[in-house]
Amino acid sequence: MKQCFFSQNNIKQIDYKDVELLKKFLNPHARVQGKKKTYVCAKSQRQLSQAVKRARYMALLPYIAR
Repeated sequence: MKQCFFSQNNIKQIDYKDVELLKKFLNPHARVQGKKKTYVCAKSQRQLSQAVKRARYMALLPYIAR
């Protein structure tokens, strides 16, 4: 079984300003992928979704991709 990406790389807090990292966990339609597909633990998945929401609010990420 794969290990959580954030635990593996010793990332404690997911920063909403790190757009390149957040884009790894979005599908082509700019939606957050599920944790079964990304192998992210539940705690990190919650932090990830919160960071994506903040990045979208600050216009760093799109709400939808065209």
